Amino acid sequence: MTEKETAKKSDIPEKSVREFQIGDLAVYPAHGVGRIEAIESKVISGEKHDFYIMKVLENNMVIMIPTWNVDSVGLRDVISESDIPKVYEIMRKDRDSPIDSQTWNRRYRDYMEKIKTGSLYEVAEVYRDLYLLKLNKDLSFGERKLYDTAQFLLVKELSTAMNSDENTILSEIESLFPSREQA
Repeated sequence: MTEKETAKKSDIPEKSVREFQIGDLAVYPAHGVGRIEAIESKVISGEKHDFYIMKVLENNMVIMIPTWNVDSVGLRDVISESDIPKVYEIMRKDRDSPIDSQTWNRRYRDYMEKIKTGSLYEVAEVYRDLYLLKLNKDLSFGERKLYDTAQFLLVKELSTAMNSDENTILSEIESLFPSREQA
């Protein structure tokens, strides 16, 4: 490779993969906040691979995540405090959209896709929509499970990011919405 080609190649920024350290808090889509407990190497099919060993805080589930696959599985940092107002804003806006125009199973699929993205913003949308829907009608069993999952993911991450009690965060979130009597 010539000097010119080497210089050109080095001008292209490489996509950096987020590197976590032991003790870091991270969010795994649909499972929530966990702590990186270890970084281990394993030989699989004759090749050595490094893995993050993450323990989910809520239920002590242990997840092995290939270090080179962090982006595609959606492992990310806990939301920053400066981004928290955006989450609250999502729950305050778009309340007039007709949620009930789809069948419950179509809504379920759409909401599940949003939760699987791992984006707290998408989880906030699911929570908002299902909270508002439950003010007008009883949620199906599947919708209720999704509502509970969205609430859990939202409250856990926000309480972690704000270093606050989960009950306090839940009260703050619920205060953003009308009660069933007000709806």
